[in-house]
Amino acid sequence: MVNATETYDWQTIVDKLYTYLRLKTVPIGMKMFEKAEDMEAIPKIRRPQSVHTADQIVAQAARLGWTVGITAEDLVMPQCSAVLGLHPRDEQWLAGKEMAGIWFENQQDSAAHQAAMTINSYGRHEAMAVSPLVSNRLSPPDICLIYATPGQMILLINGLQWKDYKKLEWGVVGESSCADSWGRALATGEPSLSIPCYAERRYGGVLDDEMLMALAPADLVKALEGVEKLSRNGLRYPIPQYGIQMDARSGLEASYGKRS
Repeated sequence: MVNATETYDWQTIVDKLYTYLRLKTVPIGMKMFEKAEDMEAIPKIRRPQSVHTADQIVAQAARLGWTVGITAEDLVMPQCSAVLGLHPRDEQWLAGKEMAGIWFENQQDSAAHQAAMTINSYGRHEAMAVSPLVSNRLSPPDICLIYATPGQMILLINGLQWKDYKKLEWGVVGESSCADSWGRALATGEPSLSIPCYAERRYGGVLDDEMLMALAPADLVKALEGVEKLSRNGLRYPIPQYGIQMDARSGLEASYGKRS
């Protein structure tokens, strides 16, 4: 998890996200809490008055700008709780009976899906909170959640790779793809990209053209430093269309060097 002593200028960070990537959805943070009372002590925290999916809780921060905190009791089913590490990966959960015949052909496939999910460890936390980064209420969050179109997302990824390059590889579990984003990021500390699933779009308000990146605050800062460098090189969002029948050489000179 993030060092609680680290400080970030969230207003500047979010301003850069809007300036360089023109995001449409509020960048938010997520933080896990060992004790529920610590979550409840966050200024202006909202607590659910009914049962929700984790997707809905995340959406209330990203779509409405709220600061919201939950425990496992606030979530509709163990699938959501387990991804956050608020419910054990017990025998019943691993069996995945509820999804057999609906999302997967049989129980064997459903169980294989459950086993494939990367999720936060159980037993360390009692609660979770989400909040817009600019609110600075999570001081700092464990991970940041950035919703973006594919065009915006590839430039964010390019920014991550500007310095200390490494190949970034992700998987797709299909349904329950929150395991690909916040589950994986919480579990590994690594930047984690997902194609939001049916539930995230139906219950979490994720737009049809949005992808989701979950990453630690330090990695978000690193990515933005790279995005700034790319922008200075003329590699900016929105990416202008060059023309599919144009002579490519003059365009390539600007972005890939002089071509013969």
